[in-house]
Amino acid sequence: MSSKRTAPTGERRPIKRARKTVPRTPARGIKADPGETSPSIKNNNNSDEKSLRTEFINLFSKSQFRRGISNPQLKNLFGHEKFLRLAPIINSLTHLSRLSISKSAQDDELLYNLVSDAVASKFAGLDATARMVYQVIEKSENMGIWTKDIKYQTSIPQQALNKIYKSLEGRKLIKPVKAVTAKQKKLYMLYDLVPAKEITGGPWYTTELEFDHEFISELRKFVIICVKQLNKGKGVTLKEIAKKMEEANISRVPLNLQEVQQLMQTLAFDYLIEPLGVDRNKEVMFISARKVTTNCEFKSWEVLAPDFHFRDIEYEDDVVLKAHEPHYHTA
Repeated sequence: MSSKRTAPTGERRPIKRARKTVPRTPARGIKADPGETSPSIKNNNNSDEKSLRTEFINLFSKSQFRRGISNPQLKNLFGHEKFLRLAPIINSLTHLSRLSISKSAQDDELLYNLVSDAVASKFAGLDATARMVYQVIEKSENMGIWTKDIKYQTSIPQQALNKIYKSLEGRKLIKPVKAVTAKQKKLYMLYDLVPAKEITGGPWYTTELEFDHEFISELRKFVIICVKQLNKGKGVTLKEIAKKMEEANISRVPLNLQEVQQLMQTLAFDYLIEPLGVDRNKEVMFISARKVTTNCEFKSWEVLAPDFHFRDIEYEDDVVLKAHEPHYHTA
């Protein structure tokens, strides 16, 4: 017979409860599990990341980085350790369309440019191909880029490009522009840019890209009046004429010195004004052109007359009119 007692049927045995194990704090001098991060350390990391993000964004407000900042420049500014921590920040800003990435034309380095919140909201939902088209157009600046060049650089089919153009135009990111040299063709540039004068023709062309003969004729007449009346007709400089035109508000658009000089050159080529010499400031002075007589009107004794002489005419753009027809009489 076995001495072991068996519980009668229906009798329950008491269940032994396991003791609770209380976690022990590590002893002094023993490092805790590196996998466990305390909340205070996490908060410090978040604070450091925000500080680094703010420092990175503030770089773009400096004048030397307004055209972009490259990876070597970031590494020099932040050091190797901080530079490595910039990677998730750059990825986050790029994902939010707050950062644009392009290549430098000089050394082929990547350049980061900060995008404003207003512009970033316009990029929301654009796919990679649309962003690529935008970046190609952005590089052309105020000269714009022809549609055929966009197709060549992106290798995107024309039908897909047309949809991208429509989408970018609807978001007011790009705009179509026509050039005076090719009115039937279309080029694109960024929406907020003003086209270069090489594209629009400057002040000498209308909004319909037609040469404005009437406007130029009025300006030429005003310049001739200035030459005859200012300084009693004894000579007037380019700057004096430009100042008088600005005061009289004769032009519908502001004209710079180069554009006023173009007007002066047309008058000089038409023998309506001529250079007299230079003033004390070495500025060229202009006077009304003296009487022009063609060679066929001369007689032999007129050629030998003591008050007749030949002379060369030299203009500011180094164009020299040699002593040939037409010749000038002295007063």
